[in-house]
Amino acid sequence: MSRPIQAHIDLSALQNNLRVARRTASSRIMAVIKANAYGHGLLRVAEALNEAEGFALLDVRDAIALREAGFRQTILLLEGFFDAEELPLLAEYELGSVIHSTRQLAMLDACPRRNSLEVWLKINTGMNRLGFAPEQVPAAMEKLRKHPAVRDITLMTHFSHADEPEGVAEQLELFKGLTAAYRLPRSLANSAALLRYPSTHSEWVRPGIMLYGASPFADASAQQLGLRPVMTLTSEIISVRELKAGDRVGYAGLFRADKTMRIGTVACGYADGYPRHAPTGTPIQVNGQRTRTLGRVSMDMLSVDLSEIPDADIGSPVTLWGTGLSVEEVAKSAGTISYELMCALTARVPVKY
Repeated sequence: MSRPIQAHIDLSALQNNLRVARRTASSRIMAVIKANAYGHGLLRVAEALNEAEGFALLDVRDAIALREAGFRQTILLLEGFFDAEELPLLAEYELGSVIHSTRQLAMLDACPRRNSLEVWLKINTGMNRLGFAPEQVPAAMEKLRKHPAVRDITLMTHFSHADEPEGVAEQLELFKGLTAAYRLPRSLANSAALLRYPSTHSEWVRPGIMLYGASPFADASAQQLGLRPVMTLTSEIISVRELKAGDRVGYAGLFRADKTMRIGTVACGYADGYPRHAPTGTPIQVNGQRTRTLGRVSMDMLSVDLSEIPDADIGSPVTLWGTGLSVEEVAKSAGTISYELMCALTARVPVKY
């Protein structure tokens, strides 16, 4: 028999979450499927999201794989091209590219075809990662508008606080001021802005985390937003034992029993993508009942408290996160975010669609 851990991907939940995005914004939808679709599987996720008008990712090889699989939507490289040698591929496969630097502008001259490139000019309005500074925008626009290889231009930015109380007002006003003179399509909204700030919707929205059934907000659950979890990570109890008061559990003995108790060992560890830094008390489900992890997470195993689940035994089903136990809650307990947990799922975990 194979090891019992498995990731279950609910494709109908993906489609539900896409419908939520579409009901919320009347814009065209650029579904963000970078990082192997947030750990969910690039091609299978793209198939389930086939009604989206576009896909956004990072790797040109992944973009080509989508084209070769028959997807005809707009496909956008969110970090653009990294060297001039990629430009013929962008032209051949009709891939859109973010342009965020003067270096990329200079490399455009290597494009072999006229009117072949769809470019998205990224403007830095406060995130301070990628994008042209406000004073650089006019020159960058002039270069793109005159360049023979450029067919279409979309203007974009990215919000740094859309999921927090500070919101988007300052960045939005700066973007509006910088782009008012240009009659071009725009793209501003990530998941948080799409759900909370209708004024950001414009021609394109770029939902990411919400498509996978997780909330971008600390003050609103996915369920409250009408989203359904897409990934459910499950395993089983593979060992059960009794502890006496004073017994320790796991490496460094970080958990010490203060009374007689019953614990189980789960076939899941940090080599599967479960966070090693998840502390004692991280929520977990056994036999559909909520309990807690104990001690330090190992490479292949973790320990759980079975004291209040008397029917639990070897072979009892375990939910690490997903349906019945939100990935956001597990992530919060582990001091991280849902994005990291889903993206960290490792290749050795079987995936069932």
